[in-house]
Order: sequence, then C-alpha cells, then structure tokens
Amino acid sequence: MPSDLKRVSRALLSVSDKTGLVDFARALAARGIELVSTGGTHKALSEAGLKVKDVSDLTGFPEMMDGRVKTLHPAVHGGLLGIRGNPEHQAAMLAHGIVPIDLLVVNLYPFEATIAANKPYDDCIENIDIGGPAMIRAAAKNHNDVAVVVDGGDYAAVLDELAKHDGAVSLELRRKLAQKAYARTAAYDAAISNWFAAELGEDTPAYRALGGSIAEVLRYGENPHQSAAFYRTPEQRPGVATARQVQGKQLSYNNINDTDAAYEAVAEFLPERSAAIVIVKHANPCGVAEGTTLREAYEKALRCDPVSAFGGIVAMNRPLDAEAAKAITEIFTEVIIAPDASEEAIAIIAAKKNLRLLLAGGLPNPRQEGLTLRTVAGGFLAQSRDNAVVDAMDLKVVTKRAPSDRELQDLRFAFRVAKHVKSNAIVYAKDLATVGVGAGQMSRVDSSRIAAWKAAEAAKAAGLPESLAKGSVVASDAFFPFADGLLAAAEAGATAVIQPGGSMRDEEVIKAADDAGLAMVFTGHRHFRH
Repeated sequence: MPSDLKRVSRALLSVSDKTGLVDFARALAARGIELVSTGGTHKALSEAGLKVKDVSDLTGFPEMMDGRVKTLHPAVHGGLLGIRGNPEHQAAMLAHGIVPIDLLVVNLYPFEATIAANKPYDDCIENIDIGGPAMIRAAAKNHNDVAVVVDGGDYAAVLDELAKHDGAVSLELRRKLAQKAYARTAAYDAAISNWFAAELGEDTPAYRALGGSIAEVLRYGENPHQSAAFYRTPEQRPGVATARQVQGKQLSYNNINDTDAAYEAVAEFLPERSAAIVIVKHANPCGVAEGTTLREAYEKALRCDPVSAFGGIVAMNRPLDAEAAKAITEIFTEVIIAPDASEEAIAIIAAKKNLRLLLAGGLPNPRQEGLTLRTVAGGFLAQSRDNAVVDAMDLKVVTKRAPSDRELQDLRFAFRVAKHVKSNAIVYAKDLATVGVGAGQMSRVDSSRIAAWKAAEAAKAAGLPESLAKGSVVASDAFFPFADGLLAAAEAGATAVIQPGGSMRDEEVIKAADDAGLAMVFTGHRHFRH
C-alpha cells in the first residue's frame, strides 16, 4: 500500500446530529471496521443492529458527571495522537493497552442552535462541547495517520476512498478533513466567545473571534477575477442568509450584498402601518416609497429613478402579491426579496426564469443589537449595528417655523431612508416617497445637488412640468457643515429639513433655514454609512 494511504481498522463515532449516521456506520462495519461509540450514538447504532463497543470498554471508566466526562482519557487521546511510525509512541501504546483509532467521526453539541433558540443560560452552558473539540483537534493534528470527519456531508467522500483504496484513506483527503476540522472548532469557539461577550455586555472584548459555515461558493466576487464564497454565521436574522430561493439563477456576490442592503432598508417600515418598497442599485436605495398596497408603493418608488432601477433589487415589507409581481416584472429586475409570496405571485415571477425570488420568512428588526464588520489591512473593524430608529428620537424644532404634520411625516420617512444611503447622504422625499437621492459624495453640497438633479430628471421622465423636489422635504445623514448644502435643497424646492445637528456652524445653518422660510428639526443622531 502506498505510504500516503492509511488503512482504517477502528472508528470512533460520537455525534449529536445523527443524520446519515446509521448508513455510514453500516458501510464501515461491512468493511470489517470496528466501531466504538458513546452515549446516544452508541444507542442509535445498537438499536440499528450494529455491533459497536462502548467507549468505556476502551477507557475502563463509565461516563460520568451527566456525560461531561467520557472521552477525556489517554485510551482515547493516545489512540488518536499516537504516531504509528514512531517506535516510542508505539511502545507506550503497547505498554498501556492503547489501541489506535484510525477514523474519528464527531459533530458537536448544538450550541449555535441553542443560543439561536434563546434558551436559558444554563442550557447554553450545558451545550458547550468539551470532549468533542478535544478529540477533533487531536485527530486533526495527527492527520498523517487519522481521518477526522466533522460534517456528515463528508461521509460519502470517506466511503468512496475506502472503496477506491481497499479500506484506506488518502493523505490528500485526510488533510482536507483536518483543515475543515480546525475551521469547525474555531467557528464553534467563536460562537461561544461571542455569546459570552454579549451576556457580559462586553462590547469590545480583548479577542474577537469570527466563524461561519459555507453556504455556497460563488461564481466570482465583485469582479470576475476575484474568487468568493458566501458564509453563514450563527445569527438568525431574517434576510438573504435565511431566505429560501424559490427560483432564478445563482445569486452573485453583488446580488447578495445589494439584496441585504435592500431588505435591511425596507425593514425600517412597519408592515402593519403601510406597504413599503425599496429599490436598490449598487448598495444604495434609488427609490423608496410607502403606499396602501405594494403595487402603489412600487410605482411611487420607481418614479424616483426609473433609469437606475433597471437591473436593480426590489425588497418589500409585506408578502409579494400578484399585482405587485406584475408591476415589478415589467422591467428587468435582478432580485426580489419579500417575507413571503402568494402562489399567484410566484407563478407570475416564474415567467421570468432568470429573476431570483427570495422569501425570507420574516423581517429583520431594525432595533436589534448586533455586530457589523469590515476588513482593513492587518485587521478588521467591529462595531455595534446602527439600530437607532427615527421613531424613538426626540426631534427638536430649531427654526422659527415648525414643520406641518405632512412635512413631519415625510421628514421621518426621509430620515429612515437616509440611514441606508451611503455617506454623504441627501434624500428628498414627498408624500412618503423618495423623489431624489444623492449618495456617496465627498462633499454634502454635491450630494444635495445630485439629488436635486435626480429629482428634476425623474420629473422629465414622468412628463411633469416641474421637479419632483418642489414641495419636498430633505434629510441629511449628518449635519450640514456649511449652509450651502441646505441652500441647495431650498433652491431645489424643499420646504423642510431633518438632520442630526451638532455642527460648529449650526447657528449659521439655522439662520439660513429661517431666511429661506424652511422648517428644520434636529435628531441628535447621525447615520453615516460608508
């Protein structure tokens, strides 16, 4: 047998998720491989009629302390760690009656599922696996001699190799399995450490661990020359990671990024209050609106920027219905994401075979705490999620004129949208719909001018005699450092302004607003999104 092949004579199996276990173990037994197991796994295999030793037969000790101690023993770890070609190791194994373990099959206590279900603290603690990670790391370290399986999806690969190599596993596969093993324990420990940090209210722990499991390998990243994959974390936040894809081709890297941006934005609008639509292009909203129906909201959102909406992402806060589906499919759209959809709507979307339809099963909570991450050279930035919502803010009127009820309604709407537009963000809104969006500019006045230009262009496209910005309100994600940005809004036809305030020149800006007859409110909260 070639030196890189290692015959499997004995396997230790100890799994929480028993999917596919019995068939896998039966295939091992059919090759004459001795089975050793623990607790519930031993019971499952025995009840299936398989001959299986209990791990206590190796250790000479029973499971104890409610199962906390069962595999933490030299008979187990020596069997995993003993180097087969090392005479001293072999002598020690012989002297102490330690038999080699050639294949380890372990998946861990379901800690991630336990915290996702918001189980009590003590339940979470009891679902922290100790013996499993210890065995996995031992077997992976000694992968020159031992194969370790932490994912039931690898059962078939192991069986294929055993068949191909007459009961042996190649070094190539053992190395691949070892890499996955260490990644799994790392992700597991990351989930535990982050849960502890949250329980302790520790926002900036000394070590921040990250971990995720692959959802799918993507065709490429932001550009075709970049490789990419999509990973899921333990966080169960409704959105693109939890959604069921009903139809359409595979999501791209940019699709996933934009769809997430759209769905997070539309979640700002309570479905019990109104139907809402967000259209996103290149991670920025290009049209947002509320309406009595999804179709009405979509038509209002589309009017804001019908050019940018072509090939965009459409998100909604209510289940997709047939009328909205008909309207959306009238132009080229990349992705639709909704909490759910009617069967009639699904059938309408089916006529567009490349259009992706995602059903997320719910809306993310914009007030929920969480982390956002960004990589930089040599590290990463971690911050708490921007969970500030305008409905909870104490709006302060700072001008001589207070906004009317209609203006105030539109101001709150515009500030919800500005939270999800790249900085510097300026949003013009009227009648609960965006009419101009300026995003991502180096100066705020440029964003204001671009948004005004967009509003004028949208009016031309709609065949209207004057800019959509006439009679609108304007939101800024951060304070106006000078009066020029505000004056640009006034020139465009805005009548009221919402902004965080806090500039050294606030008084200058307030005076300019008063001179222009604008109403202005301060939120005291900034919404930068770089």
